[in-house]
Amino acid sequence: MDSTIMRSFVILFQIYSLFLSNFGLGVRGFSLRSCYLFEDSAICSQNQLTQVPTDIPPTVTSIDLRNNNISKIQLLNFRHFPNVTKLDLNQNSISNIGKHTFSQLISLKLLILSNNTLVKLEDQVFDGLSKLIELRVSFNQIDSVAPNAFRSLKSLSLLDLSSNRLCSIAQLRSSIQHMPQLSNLIIKNNRITTLRSQDLSNSSTIYSLDVSENPLTKFEVTTGAFSKLKRLIIGDPTVKANLSWSVQKHSLLAHVTSVDVSGVELASMDEWRKLFATFQSLNYLQLNSMQSRLSDLINMSCSMRKLSNLQIQKSTDFSIKSSLFQMCKKVNKMDLQENKIKQIENGSFAHFDYLKELSLSKNSLPSVPFATRNIHKLRKLKLAFNQITELGCQDFSGLTNLKELDLQGNHISALSNCSFVGLLQLEILKLQENALLELGTAFQNSLSNLKVLYFNLNKLTVVPKRAFTGLRSLTKLSLAQNQIQTLEEDCFFGLTSLMDLQLHENKLKKDALDSAPFKYVVNLKQLNLQKNHIKYGDVDPLEEPPFMNLSHLENFMFSVQHSTGRALFPSNFLQGLTNLLHFSCNNIQLLKFPDEFFTHTPHLISLDFGANDLFDLSPNLFAPISNLTKLRVTSTNLRSLDFLIHANLTNLKILLARKNTFSVINEDAIKSLPSLTKLDLEQNSFTCDCDNSWFVQWIVNNNQTQVAGAHNFTCSYPPQSKDSKLLDLNVQSCLVDIGFICFISSSCLTVVTLVASFIYHFSRFQLTYAYYIFLAWLFDSKNRKKRAACRYDAFVSYNAKDEAWVYRELVPHLEQEQGWRLCLHHRDFLPGKPIVENIADAIYGSRKTICVISRRYLQSEWCSKEMQLASFRLFDEREDVLILLFLEDIPVSHVSPYYRMKRLLRGRSYLSWPRAADNPQLFWEKLRQALRSTTTAEEDRLRLTVNQMHRDSVHLID
Repeated sequence: MDSTIMRSFVILFQIYSLFLSNFGLGVRGFSLRSCYLFEDSAICSQNQLTQVPTDIPPTVTSIDLRNNNISKIQLLNFRHFPNVTKLDLNQNSISNIGKHTFSQLISLKLLILSNNTLVKLEDQVFDGLSKLIELRVSFNQIDSVAPNAFRSLKSLSLLDLSSNRLCSIAQLRSSIQHMPQLSNLIIKNNRITTLRSQDLSNSSTIYSLDVSENPLTKFEVTTGAFSKLKRLIIGDPTVKANLSWSVQKHSLLAHVTSVDVSGVELASMDEWRKLFATFQSLNYLQLNSMQSRLSDLINMSCSMRKLSNLQIQKSTDFSIKSSLFQMCKKVNKMDLQENKIKQIENGSFAHFDYLKELSLSKNSLPSVPFATRNIHKLRKLKLAFNQITELGCQDFSGLTNLKELDLQGNHISALSNCSFVGLLQLEILKLQENALLELGTAFQNSLSNLKVLYFNLNKLTVVPKRAFTGLRSLTKLSLAQNQIQTLEEDCFFGLTSLMDLQLHENKLKKDALDSAPFKYVVNLKQLNLQKNHIKYGDVDPLEEPPFMNLSHLENFMFSVQHSTGRALFPSNFLQGLTNLLHFSCNNIQLLKFPDEFFTHTPHLISLDFGANDLFDLSPNLFAPISNLTKLRVTSTNLRSLDFLIHANLTNLKILLARKNTFSVINEDAIKSLPSLTKLDLEQNSFTCDCDNSWFVQWIVNNNQTQVAGAHNFTCSYPPQSKDSKLLDLNVQSCLVDIGFICFISSSCLTVVTLVASFIYHFSRFQLTYAYYIFLAWLFDSKNRKKRAACRYDAFVSYNAKDEAWVYRELVPHLEQEQGWRLCLHHRDFLPGKPIVENIADAIYGSRKTICVISRRYLQSEWCSKEMQLASFRLFDEREDVLILLFLEDIPVSHVSPYYRMKRLLRGRSYLSWPRAADNPQLFWEKLRQALRSTTTAEEDRLRLTVNQMHRDSVHLID
């Protein structure tokens, strides 16, 4: 009883919640129409939106609206986001920004408006953004900036106006003065031809200035506007016009440490000397895309006292002679990528006394150049994406301090046991994307300090025994994207420090795991075996589980096995992985899991087995992994989520279950996940009826769980609702609880039955009497309007048991002696006509009604009806139409239940046959007078009353 009452209160609360939600007063959930939430960020990108969504929760800290079709933004769009620190509107169609649009974003620090169609930045357009640090408005069509456009940006540090249509930097003068913290100004790729320090007189805080890709013809510094400038970018490889360089004092650019003059053309070498002389603190110089006099520029720049980092990329006709870098003794980092270099003369780098990093990547070198040997201080050597086909034993001699060697993207087909001899300090070796067929013995007795080895994207087929015995410090090994079929026994022997092993996208089969290849990598934390051909056909436990020694493994990826036929997992496949945290086995054609499969992985927090054919899951499967926080069951043909009810996944936060066959979401299944914050059920076949009404309400009203794409959920059943939206389901009609209705109905029926029983037991006679009164009233109301002419002098109402007296005494005296015309039941009622209508017609068709009352009469249903109709006629028409004739002396107790009869007896006289025994003639005379009377009931009562009869009646009633 109590539980039912509680359910009734729940229903009332649901109705109230629905009312609130319908009027916009309810708690809005995370069922966003065009976005999804990731942590505290609203991701609304690439949804073809034409306006800012209105259902983004106000608690987010970041809003991503990239790649949409929004054309206009205004104050109303961003009124309720006090915590947003990042707003990304990149790549829309915004051409208009209303005043004060961002004024309510009081916490905003990063605003991106790039790749739109803005033409002008109006006054107060960024009003209220006092905490904004970074503003990016690149790739628009801005040709003017209002003086007060940036007035509120007191904290702005970076302003990016690149790729617009600004013609003069002076246009920003008034605006920049409002930004006292501005340190990074990017105005590249505009239409600026002249850069003068007086145009930015109030910009002394600028740390980095990028005016590259502008058609600059004049650079002039006469004021201290750049007194704090450290980085200057002015190059433009596409412009051939000569630049006029004029700096009044060297001290005006004394703090510049990095300069990019890529593609700059000056009138003469004297102009170049003047330019280089300006930068007394320069340590990083970029001379990319230079077309002429490169050798002179290199020597001139290397003569600078503090230069340590030189970049020369994408230069034509670049060949390295032994004398090219003779002035670069102090340079410690040289970048020579993408110069189409084919040959380097011996000794070309011998002049570098401090060279630590050398990049020769993306050139056309056919072999490791001799010139790179014996650079004793070299730490990084990049030879990636050249034409190198083989490595000699002496190619890296003398590089005793080398820590990183990049040889990826070449055509190396073999390694020898001496390829890396001497590289005692090497920590990172990149050999991916070559044509290596085997490992050989290159890693058996050298490279003891190597920590990272990339060997992916080669053509290995076998990992031989003890191939890596010399790599005792190795922590990461990538053998992915080869053609490996065999892992020989002890193949990873010696890799006791290995933590990350990548073997994905090979041709491994289950036989490759039979040799227990991982028994020596005891510290492994990540193992990737995805996209191989490993398949098991039964659930029987393995005699030697392949991962027995990997007790430190945390991340195991086993997805996408390309084997044919259906797969099963041995029940002890994961034995030994006692600290496993993440396991993925999606798309392996798996049929089912053994219930004890995760017994050995009690700390698992992330599980992915999507894209399999599981159909159903046992709750017992999850019993050992109660710490699970993320579960992905996408595309597994699951028919319901009911397995969650008893799975005890109270810590689960993310459930990804799209592309299944769910039609109804069980309320108990969702309630069993109290920590759930994200739910993805897209592309399921929902039933749009009351079975899902609670789910619709939960989507809208819950304030904890984000239901991804809920507004796109469509109905598949019933047919009339096909393709309609699930959230359009009318849940109001489903709010009534059938069980509650049944409870109320049964309770009411029980109460009514009890009351009826009591009433029947104690007042059945009164009820019967009331019933007949009601029927009489109905017929009286009906016939009162007819007022038909009287065909009879009197209608005789009697019980069939008294018929003998009526025909023996009453009829002869009244009809034969006195000549009255009587209406009798058996003689005058029309056959076939309803008896009630016969009675009504007889009463209203007669002037009087004679009620022959006996005990049997009082108990007769039809006699009572006749008496009631007559009494109604008496009182409603106010005419004396009723004559009471008692055949018996009836005690008061027999008359009392009939309230109408008792009332009549109290108010009028009656005739008693037993009391007329002494004087029958008086009896018949009084009856004749009663039949003849046409006066009112009041007068007739006075005329008919006799003292004795009156005393009798009083005595009878009382």
